[in-house]
Amino acid sequence: MNSDASIWASLPVPTLIIGPDDLIIDINSAAEGFLNVSARTVRGVPVWDQIAVNDPLEAAFQRSRDSGTPLFVNDVDVGSGERAPMQSDLQVAPLVGSDGHMILMISPRELAGRMTQNHSVKSAAKSAIGMAEMLAHEIKNPLAGITGAAQLLSMNLGAEDLELTDLIVEESRRIVKLLGQVEQFGNLSSPDFQPVNIHDVLDRARRSALLGFGAHMKVVEDYDPSLPMAWGDPDQLLQVVLNLIRNASEASKGKPGTIRLHSYFEHSFRLRRSDGSGQSLPLQIEIIDDGPGLPEAIKGDVFEPFVSGRENGTGLGLALVSKIISDHGGWISVTSVPGQTVFRISLARAPRDAVQQSLREE
Repeated sequence: MNSDASIWASLPVPTLIIGPDDLIIDINSAAEGFLNVSARTVRGVPVWDQIAVNDPLEAAFQRSRDSGTPLFVNDVDVGSGERAPMQSDLQVAPLVGSDGHMILMISPRELAGRMTQNHSVKSAAKSAIGMAEMLAHEIKNPLAGITGAAQLLSMNLGAEDLELTDLIVEESRRIVKLLGQVEQFGNLSSPDFQPVNIHDVLDRARRSALLGFGAHMKVVEDYDPSLPMAWGDPDQLLQVVLNLIRNASEASKGKPGTIRLHSYFEHSFRLRRSDGSGQSLPLQIEIIDDGPGLPEAIKGDVFEPFVSGRENGTGLGLALVSKIISDHGGWISVTSVPGQTVFRISLARAPRDAVQQSLREE
């Protein structure tokens, strides 16, 4: 085995080798996933045509080459023509033994932060929901009594006082509904893994949305027809997609808008976990809307429990989405600017023997 090639392929950080003329010589598999391109298509391409950085780096990059010293750049937005910018740290250094050649490493901060969030979201939610479950029974009982008493009182009241009892009943029911959502989040069962045609899930969600909460939206299908089966729970994945389409529909505030459901295969996407294990997640699903975008104040925390951008939102919808995808061993991320919000879900491919077994049972 070629040890250099093995190390290069195993590097978890997006890394590029750049020649003396600033042309890309090679990129590793992590960089393929980050830039959403293949190594073959970018070899010989000028690096600054392929990578967009919000600070001009060409001069500093050349100084690092001329002086033979490393260059570290923190907190810059790095993107490409194939993906939205992501806040990252950059490390540049001359490649030892290759005159004029440079190595560029990109450390996306979102990935590191989201890995921590994926591990913490369950524990944070568990604490909040544990308390809610403990109190739910005690809260629901008196609420039922309050609702019943208000309804009895309303039978002998005039129109002005009826408004007050109606308010009591309405708010009591709203609290009961919220407690039910909290309990649902806490009691979600483990996924029933099986081969899933993700396009069937997307189509069910699309039809359901257009008949209800998304009737004012145009939903566009942009599918890769050759996409293989995903490995997951079809009902839970439907819940995820419905939730994301609902959010996109509500973001338009009743105005017509467009939601695009996009599926594609990205062979190089591999998630490395903090324990050193890794998993290939080549199946990509994107829910893209042309709404106003996420509020800046919550952009980095939208998958945390009880964080909401809506006035009357519970903040549990995206936390539930994150929990389901995490339980599937998958990955979810979001990029959002006014006019385009993209939720991207990455899932594992169904094992071949499970697919064959599923086909035999049909």
